[in-house]
Amino acid sequence: MLGVRNTRIHLASRSPRRRELLTQVGVRFDSIAFRNPPREDKAVDETPLAQEAPTVYVERLARAKAEHGWRIVGWRKLPPQPVLAADTTLEFAGEIIGKPVDAGDAARILRGLSGQSHRVLTAVAVAFDGRVEAALSVSEVRFGILDEAEIERYVASGDPLDKAGAYGIQGRAAFFVEYLAGSYTGVMGLPLFETGALLKRFGYAL
Repeated sequence: MLGVRNTRIHLASRSPRRRELLTQVGVRFDSIAFRNPPREDKAVDETPLAQEAPTVYVERLARAKAEHGWRIVGWRKLPPQPVLAADTTLEFAGEIIGKPVDAGDAARILRGLSGQSHRVLTAVAVAFDGRVEAALSVSEVRFGILDEAEIERYVASGDPLDKAGAYGIQGRAAFFVEYLAGSYTGVMGLPLFETGALLKRFGYAL
């Protein structure tokens, strides 16, 4: 367990939204960045396994990212602080919906979500000194009906291209959301309630 004098963590994520959320709640962190595709670390390959359930998939990835981040701490001789990682995906009609591969794929995803409900799954994991724990946030989101012009304008903005499900609720896609039940910060990519509970279990003083 960490003592309360340890007040920093490592964040194993490139996501500006996760950095913003941690900063917002006063968590002090140092960033660990993994390599981007096509040279990404094999330990954090985001390819779903055959017949893998979306909830299992997202928690597996969050754990893998936290564990790999902890290995990097050792390799680089970084300060021995807990490593926080997260992964977000959408579940729609029983399928895993990740980040779009291009603008056309983003438009296709958004057409499918138009007027429909989907689940946003965000798993968060913490690794420290051989111990890994994870928690899962599940939120239900329903979109209003999107017309083609709305979809085209949003895709042209470039905002959907690096986001699971081709949208970010904290941006202009907030106009699409008719209903949300669950964690707003979980839909953003880092559920703060679950994150705080995990960090406290590792002795981090919130």
